[in-house]
Amino acid sequence: MALHKILKIVALILSVAGIVLWGMIVAKGDEAIIESGGEGLDGILYVAYITFAIVLVAVLIFVLKGLFEGNIKKTLISIGAFLLIFVIAYALSTGVESTNREGEIITAQTSKWIGTGLYAFYIMAILAVIAMVFSGVKKLTTR
Repeated sequence: MALHKILKIVALILSVAGIVLWGMIVAKGDEAIIESGGEGLDGILYVAYITFAIVLVAVLIFVLKGLFEGNIKKTLISIGAFLLIFVIAYALSTGVESTNREGEIITAQTSKWIGTGLYAFYIMAILAVIAMVFSGVKKLTTR
């Protein structure tokens, strides 16, 4: 319970810091920030980095805790299914060398990895929608 209280306090401090820094950025205005070269954005980025690090550590801790307490077979099957989605997405994607707006060359491999990420997102989004529909239909039929 003490950890929960500590995390609530840390979350409150980071939230207040983020709101204050955001307010300072809004008060300056877009033009002033652009003219100063982004001065004042560092603080809010540090808050975001700290929040991201805390969330990442918490997720890793609870995933490892659940892994050792739960059914390792189900966990490995889930990881395998997740990797299978990325293998399928990689196979579906194509890589084409192109240039971006600044004239820099985007390699075919980079293009292929971008396509892989997009296809993986689409596959997982479709699976999530199917799971929600299936769950809703199942709830309606079991009442």
